Amino acid sequence: MADFLFANTMKYILAKKLGMTTIYDADKGAVNVTLLSCAPNTVSLVRTPERDGYAAVQVSAPGAGRTTTCKEFRMDDTKEYAPEQTIDVSVFAEGDKVKISGMAKAKGFQGVVKRHGFAGSPKTHGHKHDLRAPGSIGSSFPEHVFKGRRMAGRMGGRRSTVSGLKVALVDTEKQLMAVKGAVPGKIGTIVEVVSE
Repeated sequence: MADFLFANTMKYILAKKLGMTTIYDADKGAVNVTLLSCAPNTVSLVRTPERDGYAAVQVSAPGAGRTTTCKEFRMDDTKEYAPEQTIDVSVFAEGDKVKISGMAKAKGFQGVVKRHGFAGSPKTHGHKHDLRAPGSIGSSFPEHVFKGRRMAGRMGGRRSTVSGLKVALVDTEKQLMAVKGAVPGKIGTIVEVVSE
């Protein structure tokens, strides 16, 4: 079953994260980018308000191994889309602002210093074994831990979205896109790229 991603734009594609590298710009010098492999996506289903109650386009892209990843992008109008239509990286251009969503790396059970950025305790003055301890977690009244308290626990492994990323390079021959900055997920995972 396809996941849903709401979009008010016509520019979108499913891509595979290849990793980070550095490219050189004549004006800005070295720029750190994330490389995305954008194999052509195929429109597998077009939903219409008359038949389905909403307008959306479902696209599929090759995933890991023999699997296929499907995502649905909702939009106002789907008249220019048809099943088996191909969407490739050429829909994007250098300078476009995009929003990228994917599954963040799972980091397992982590303490409050890594998970929430706590400063920890001083290394001196009686703090022998509690350098990375969370400190007090409650109060004398009402004698329970308040809901929402930031504590140790599982970190990552959830859907994450990064907005305001800029497309630094589009290579239509190699079907590659370079985006300034970091992108959620580990190398080889599928991410959704939507223009803002």
